[in-house]
Amino acid sequence: MIDRKPVSPTALVVHPQYPGADDVRAGARLEEASELVHALDLSTVGAVIEPLRRVYAGGFFGSGKIGEIAERVRITGAMVVVIDAALSPVQQRNLEKAFQAKVIDRTGLILEIFGLRARTREGQLQVELARLTYERSRLVRTWTHLERQRGGRGFLAGPGETQIETDRRLLADKIAGLRRELDTIRRTRTLHRKKRQAAPWPTVALVGYTNAGKSTLFNRLSDACAQARDMPFTTLDPTVREVRLPSGRRVLMSDTVGFITDLPTELIAAFRATLEEVVEADLLIHVRDMTDPDHEGRKADVEKVLQALRVGAGSDQMVVEAWNKADQLDVGDHRDLVWHSGLSGRADAPPGIVTSALIGEGVAALLERVEQALFAGDMQLRLRLTFSDSAALAWVHRHGTVLEETTDPATGHRDVLARLSIPDAGRFRRRFTGLEQISDYAPAMK
Repeated sequence: MIDRKPVSPTALVVHPQYPGADDVRAGARLEEASELVHALDLSTVGAVIEPLRRVYAGGFFGSGKIGEIAERVRITGAMVVVIDAALSPVQQRNLEKAFQAKVIDRTGLILEIFGLRARTREGQLQVELARLTYERSRLVRTWTHLERQRGGRGFLAGPGETQIETDRRLLADKIAGLRRELDTIRRTRTLHRKKRQAAPWPTVALVGYTNAGKSTLFNRLSDACAQARDMPFTTLDPTVREVRLPSGRRVLMSDTVGFITDLPTELIAAFRATLEEVVEADLLIHVRDMTDPDHEGRKADVEKVLQALRVGAGSDQMVVEAWNKADQLDVGDHRDLVWHSGLSGRADAPPGIVTSALIGEGVAALLERVEQALFAGDMQLRLRLTFSDSAALAWVHRHGTVLEETTDPATGHRDVLARLSIPDAGRFRRRFTGLEQISDYAPAMK
């Protein structure tokens, strides 16, 4: 007996190119849409860029272009047509009639992928909330059983609740229930975050475009085992791990969901609790895929989302860029990238470190740059302690870094050179006022 594998659905990918749009950008968008389709285990039978002079309210494309795409669907036998743009419910319905095939827009495609990737209860709830919010706008009158039985008695009673009204009410009830569950999870996450903030460790969040290598870099920095695959949206649920910096100081680092061009507003709203890890971080590491031909455009897309969250560049939050996937560049491009990284520390550009999360290139330099950014304003404090000052020494170890520690055998005095943040140094002096200090504050070396 022959074992026949089920045939995966076939898809035609169409990217509308608006007037004045850059060809490189359009090509990158088409390639990205094709990768998103493959992430859904769909087989691509065609991927085309269709010039678009203007958007038509009824079918997005003009009638002539719709006819051309319909003919391509017929020839290729595509079962699904993916339009790499946001469609209105009416446009989606009319295109399905014209193509005689299922039509999915960019938002629907991303929601489908998120639905497959969500693993934790929180992630599943967030995806379901985004999906229901999206579907609520898709309720159009495509069926004939719109009116149910009349309500009340006699001929004076009006028509009963229509089917579309019933579906809207049911969706509203489901959305309200999901939001209540997410609020409960959000309160729990807030408590966990407050506990982490109570610890004397700064927080760092990895951000970047989807599939830029954030999870691979996160695993390299933290020795974690977060799922890392060469596929969009592998990470939906944030993971937090402790990371030690070169000086021995510790930070809490979180791996977060990747961003994407035209990230649906439904997802931004639904993943608010996840994105709070980004909002609350002391420093962001913007991981960039430097092998992407449109990496500058991807950077702009990420910064657009960060601006919507009021974080990143332009805020009080520090940003360090990891110019990732350097191992995939040829020798000349790699050399040029290293040269440009030497210019990236200027005031008008965030610091950039050339990295390869896969082989570990630049990881040590990245951690050094993170430490410089976080602790550039630290103070050094020299102390002379006795054996009875063990509480003070423990406090220094817990809140700062002991750089030097020597003991005089004759007197039993312990000389300590400690590095503390300015607020912690002030708290130390107020708490341990009786200690003999060899010298006052001095700025820590960068």
